[in-house]
Amino acid sequence: MSARNPGMDLDLEWVSKVRVNTQAVLKRAQQIQSVKLAKKQWQAAWLLKAVTCIDLTTLAGDDTPSNVHRLCLKAVQPVPYDLLKSMGMHDRGLTTGAVCVYPSRVADAVKTLKAANSSLPVASVATGFPAGQTPLRIRLEEVRGAVADGAAEIDIVINRTLALTGQWEAMYDEIRQFREACGDAHMKTILAIGELGTFTNVYKASLVSMMAGSDFIKTSTGKESVNATYPVAIVMVRAIRDYFLRTGHKVGFKPAGGIRTAQESLVWLALMKEELGDEWLSPHLFRLGASSLLADIERQIFHYVTGRYPALHELPMA
Repeated sequence: MSARNPGMDLDLEWVSKVRVNTQAVLKRAQQIQSVKLAKKQWQAAWLLKAVTCIDLTTLAGDDTPSNVHRLCLKAVQPVPYDLLKSMGMHDRGLTTGAVCVYPSRVADAVKTLKAANSSLPVASVATGFPAGQTPLRIRLEEVRGAVADGAAEIDIVINRTLALTGQWEAMYDEIRQFREACGDAHMKTILAIGELGTFTNVYKASLVSMMAGSDFIKTSTGKESVNATYPVAIVMVRAIRDYFLRTGHKVGFKPAGGIRTAQESLVWLALMKEELGDEWLSPHLFRLGASSLLADIERQIFHYVTGRYPALHELPMA
């Protein structure tokens, strides 16, 4: 992870002056999607880069210790050894960025990774995920519990009611308390953009979250009807850029929800490279929240190495 974002005092004047030009955002998002993507060995290299930025995630009601165990082992060896060896990448220690689970499964994940002799971080969602509608006291306790069980990263959700009603001070104060409860763990703040209404609101919520000390801002829980979209990403990364230019602090970005294909992961990397530069092309400042994405990236890498797509039995399930 990157150096911590210490945050700053809430600057309501800055927040109040925010106006987002919707047409310009939509036009830029279209440009990003029409960028010519890498092919052949260059595409394979970019796909391996994408793998290192994945927060390999399971957030299901039927999560058990055994499927969390499998998820962790997959995160430690995300691409089959023989494929990596064919590409000369078998000795690079390639892993995903982290594994992401519910608080009650953190201890299972930590135990599996320790047994595998891996330093891969465990991320936990918290604060009444996905709705964020439980009392503040309980949301804070959930953060502390996940950290105590060994989570190195906490994905918190904002109280959307506060953002929708423009109660920026109250939202700032809540996130500050979450930041404190995280202790040494890094904090990713989920804005749930599908429930914020306007681009201007998304930008303001991004700013307030960063002022309150978020190390990353994240688009979605993956449980809303609208998740990670390119126009919203443009708004959020421009907020990250403005915050960096104003404070000198780099904040990471995590799109999540609905990212399923290798092709999409390449577009997300292109967006980060064009909007924020090469420094944001690493797991320290960029993560992809996904559960099924890795399987498609594996298929594409298999095709690059062998010249054909794998039969169902040739790649283990992600």
